[in-house]
Amino acid sequence: MANTVAAELVFIPAPGVGHIMSTIQMAKLLVNRDPRLLVTVLLMNSPYPVPALTTYIESLAKNSIERIRFIEVPQDHTPPQLAPKAFLLSFYEFINSHCKYVRNVVADLINQPSSSKVVGFVVDLFCTSMIDVANEFNVPTYVFFTSNAAFLGFDLYIERLCVDKNQDHVIQLSNSEGEIVVPSFVNPVPMTAFPSEYQMKEGLDVLIGTFRELRKAKGIMVNTFLELETHAIKSFHDTSFPPVYPVGPILNLDGIVGEEEEAHERDVISWLDGQPPLSVVVLCFGSAGSLNEVQVKEIALGLERSGYRFVWSLRLAPHLEQSFDDPRVLLPEGFLTRTIGLGKVIGWAPQVSLLAHEAVGGFVSHCGWNSILESLWFGVPMATWPMYAEQQLNAFKMVVEWGLAVDLKMDYKMGTFNPDANTVIVKAEEIERVIKRLMDDNEIRARVKSMSKLSRETVAEGGSSYASVGYLVQEITSNII
Repeated sequence: MANTVAAELVFIPAPGVGHIMSTIQMAKLLVNRDPRLLVTVLLMNSPYPVPALTTYIESLAKNSIERIRFIEVPQDHTPPQLAPKAFLLSFYEFINSHCKYVRNVVADLINQPSSSKVVGFVVDLFCTSMIDVANEFNVPTYVFFTSNAAFLGFDLYIERLCVDKNQDHVIQLSNSEGEIVVPSFVNPVPMTAFPSEYQMKEGLDVLIGTFRELRKAKGIMVNTFLELETHAIKSFHDTSFPPVYPVGPILNLDGIVGEEEEAHERDVISWLDGQPPLSVVVLCFGSAGSLNEVQVKEIALGLERSGYRFVWSLRLAPHLEQSFDDPRVLLPEGFLTRTIGLGKVIGWAPQVSLLAHEAVGGFVSHCGWNSILESLWFGVPMATWPMYAEQQLNAFKMVVEWGLAVDLKMDYKMGTFNPDANTVIVKAEEIERVIKRLMDDNEIRARVKSMSKLSRETVAEGGSSYASVGYLVQEITSNII
């Protein structure tokens, strides 16, 4: 008689928009590859308000996904405060506070009568403390790394530096000038690309603790593909690190679905439908990227002087002393009148729909990894304006290592919810120059189009990421008894 027991995976994403979206897409990919797989996603509430995340989670509740269910994890009544200058550490502690609740939820899953068997955890890098919970139930854990393989290798290198030398050495290094050789990068990495979190003891404490737990994992799924990151992926081969599986690009091509978002999307897409092919530049800085009033004015002037059509997703820095019902009041006087028909200033941006539109010819981006993968998928060249986290390293990869982007301000740092870090102003003249180059550089456009083709081929049957996911599925389902 055929074995009818299903294999159930417990997914635990970090409570961030990009993290949850790509994790859900990874879960969909796995259940679509094998009918025996089931997924239970444990959702943690975000410790700070993120409207886009709330809308996305609400859409998940309304639209059922076959063989994927969602359980909201309880949390402490007084969760840790997210201190602005130690955000990474406080966020990590916030997630750790959920371990006891995850343990209870999983115990209920295992003890209830069911035709499925829990065969593993899939956790975000921020959630590696959950690996010990999985070990209590004697099931393996896989880590889903939502960024790229080069950054994973960078983290591994910095962690080893901290252990082999000391944290003070790394802090001194990250605050110095010059370059450093990192095995997962082809070129020496400039110190200016170091994540600002690694310039502080709190950030390095998190890194060391995370990688101590990560080494207990059975494997690491990375949202990348071999054709894009051949060097970085090969850099793990001769290490004692857990196996690395390139499974990407994992993309949420449906975007965020809500009534208000749908109305905004219809409006901007209708406007794009009336524009010539490759004539519009999109500016979008992610769910947490924001700029101050002075920088907003410089962008506006640079856009106007460039003469190109534009769609600009305008978000203000959350620390501004004065609040505005409409952030467009901060734009230069007469800007909206002078650019009628030439551009649109919007709030929330349907980024996937924008990049997929034939009128869009360039993308000024904060260099979040999901945004980079989307730009490559749709073949839209980028200008790099990183804000925080690993985005400076992503920008360095795109500009220097791959030649797939134009450098606008590769070493710009907003700081993770740290207003003191946002002091550099990119001038209108530089913004104008880079937008013109972005829209006119046919060599970069051709390279991006070529990578777009590879990104689609790798996930199709016969592609390298397709095969990598197949190996994972085979390993996971071997645990069914």
